[in-house]
Amino acid sequence: MPPLAIRAYTATSALGRGLDAHADALAASRGGLAPNDFSVAPLACWIGRIAGVEDEPLPARFAEWECRNNRLAWLALQQDGFADAVHAARERYGSARVAVLLGTSTASIGSTEEGYRRLEDGRMPADLHRAVIHTPHSLAGFVAAAFDLDGPCLTVATACSSSAKVFANAERMIRLGLIDAAVVGGTDTLCDSVLFGFNALELVSPEPCRPFDARRSGISIGEAAGFALLERVAGDDDDAPLLIGYGEASDAHHMSTPHPEGLGAELALRDALARAGIEPGDVDYINLHGTASQKNDEVEAALVARAFPASTRASSTKGFTGHTLGAAGILETAITLLAMRDGSVPGNLGADAPDPLCGPQMAWTREERDIRIALSNSFGFGGNNACLAFARAGYLA
Repeated sequence: MPPLAIRAYTATSALGRGLDAHADALAASRGGLAPNDFSVAPLACWIGRIAGVEDEPLPARFAEWECRNNRLAWLALQQDGFADAVHAARERYGSARVAVLLGTSTASIGSTEEGYRRLEDGRMPADLHRAVIHTPHSLAGFVAAAFDLDGPCLTVATACSSSAKVFANAERMIRLGLIDAAVVGGTDTLCDSVLFGFNALELVSPEPCRPFDARRSGISIGEAAGFALLERVAGDDDDAPLLIGYGEASDAHHMSTPHPEGLGAELALRDALARAGIEPGDVDYINLHGTASQKNDEVEAALVARAFPASTRASSTKGFTGHTLGAAGILETAITLLAMRDGSVPGNLGADAPDPLCGPQMAWTREERDIRIALSNSFGFGGNNACLAFARAGYLA
């Protein structure tokens, strides 16, 4: 596949707002999880909550879109010069040639929950009687409106692979000549449906999550927003990091449990390597899905151990941020790009008793390492799997 330039990118999570905050936290091995203070009823767990979202409403001109999820998206869009990069792309290509392709698992369902809690004579309260926020497409619709973009506008909702799969949609649209640039990424915010839903599945840990630890007890849920701007490579001297491949698979093994032998995950991995034209030995770092659930970590650890040489480094960063669900793909893309930029493999925060299934590839603590090529895994419920392949600027030279 012809690589695509990642012209700009940004992320906001429990680690802070923007790339510098994330780089600082990763360098210091400082996580962002804290005891749950969000749910309307007590739930003993740890969450990755972003400070200040409640205090920063959308600008008045976007009042129709007001909700926690769109607030967080707006906060993230103001970081790292990302909004300026999108405005420049719109000027360069025209508003109809820039797509908005975003992933989410819950969108603005938190506002819908609130509306049902506050029903007035069986009707939504007046302040929440806004159709555009009671839909999974709320996020993408808001971002397109915020940038006044008229190109394809698509919501991908494949659970925890959502904001990874949008990179594949963007590549196909650019390659087919439908667009010249794409805003990709995603946002998911904390809400009771997520916290109590995952708890009902017995997947939520009462303590901070410990990916790939032999004594792990489940996930910690977080919230995040992140975005990237994809374009064609400008030439051999283009200094942007690159998307060089992606892989997708849907094994449909079970509604919530991964295939016991990692069938879909391995198909996505092999697809990404083939599309990028690389071998397992070429990969310097893998940002693992690594949710700290029993089955996910078991399957992913075994896959990495059998598929990659010992020289490849691998870690999960969900111990830093929690599992941000539909935003996990873009958040961990940003972390992977930072790892390449800074020559630093993030540690596998929270694990102190490695699962015996883990191979020598696992980086339990932060490592200084030259990272030329990296992968990011995102695996969702229903067997919706994605793997993204990235290369450092200059890879084509």
